[in-house]
Amino acid sequence: MAVSPLESRYKTEMNALFDEQAKLKSWLEVEVALAYAHAKLGNIPIEAAKEIEQAAGKVELARVEEIEAEIHHDLMAMVRALSEKCRKHGGYVHLGATSYDIEDTAAALTLKRAIQIIRKRLLAAKAILKQHALQRKSLVCVARTHGQHAVPTTYGMKFALWFAEVERHLERLDSAEEAISVGKMSGAAGTMATFQGKGYEIQSIVMESLGLKPDKVTNQVVQRDRHAQVLFALALIACTLEKIAKEIRNLQRTEIMEVAEPFASKQVGSSTMPQKRNPHKCERVCSLARIVRSNLQVALENIPLEHERDLTNSANERFIFAESFIVTDYMLLEMNKILAGLQFFPENIERNLELTSGAIMAERVMIALTEKGMGRQEAHELIRNCSMEAFRDKSKLFDVLLSKPEVARLISKEELASLFQPKNYIGEAVEIVERAVGAE
Repeated sequence: MAVSPLESRYKTEMNALFDEQAKLKSWLEVEVALAYAHAKLGNIPIEAAKEIEQAAGKVELARVEEIEAEIHHDLMAMVRALSEKCRKHGGYVHLGATSYDIEDTAAALTLKRAIQIIRKRLLAAKAILKQHALQRKSLVCVARTHGQHAVPTTYGMKFALWFAEVERHLERLDSAEEAISVGKMSGAAGTMATFQGKGYEIQSIVMESLGLKPDKVTNQVVQRDRHAQVLFALALIACTLEKIAKEIRNLQRTEIMEVAEPFASKQVGSSTMPQKRNPHKCERVCSLARIVRSNLQVALENIPLEHERDLTNSANERFIFAESFIVTDYMLLEMNKILAGLQFFPENIERNLELTSGAIMAERVMIALTEKGMGRQEAHELIRNCSMEAFRDKSKLFDVLLSKPEVARLISKEELASLFQPKNYIGEAVEIVERAVGAE
């Protein structure tokens, strides 16, 4: 029975990259590359490298775990298990390497592959957001600042904003992938002493065969600022997903109800209140974002290891890499489903536009008065006082303004009425959306 929900409730295809079998496979992949590098330089017979490669396909996780239980060293357990499978050349396994030559290089392979999955999810999110942005570029709604009705905007603007953010995440992901796509073959303290003058050559050959770059300088480990950069990219993605989820949750409030996450025909919202349509999927995304962000703090604390390294990063990295990638992957999958099935309620969008009885058009009237010759500050104070009066008396701002001689002197009743049309005050919103996402 699984203890962690990552093995059940939040499991995705990402899990397969981080399980123990996958880790063993990546370690063996690096050991084979090392053997062939030695063979290429004439340090060991080519037959030895071929035997090590064949033996790597026969190593069983159960045997590695059995050896580890005896010697309490997981990487060395793999080395012994691999050596056991070699009939003649087992003595050449792991030649000149230290544990983290293998582990950090293998970790780079895993994280690089994991980034590819995240990139795929982000591209899917980007496509959905673009579609929403273009389809709703002219769907006028009320903007809210400080939780208060502000001025008209469009739903296309919301989606274009998120689209642009996802574009930036893709750029950050590219940068993080470049940072982490390095490995090392430099020995116990990074000096390459065990390779007897051939360290650069061995490291270069190994990394080229694995599709990685040699790190310029290391000590016993690849420096953890690289890993923190990867988790920082994931944390930023998680924050955007939470931002989207929180906006949907707020817009789904009963008294607002402009949009709502998908709700299946047999879905249950509450165990006691049958009428509920709780936005639990968005709430789940918000909850999981906290995990991804918190793991970044751990990654940052792994950077200042002591001297040429200590082991304080090792145990927590068994959690934070897998957990951050799996949770982020799950969040992206969930959000893409939410966005693809997002429900809109146009009648409520229209109702909320009129909820303040025209108060959201105060800015437009103020600007119109300044165009007619009234000073900007004078117009602001006049509209502010009229807005407070309308709020106090529960009347329409239009009617209050119409009763003011200083307004009537400059703006006719018909012109004033035209200023209170929300759909005519969205500025360059349509063009902004088209430029942001690329008009079709």
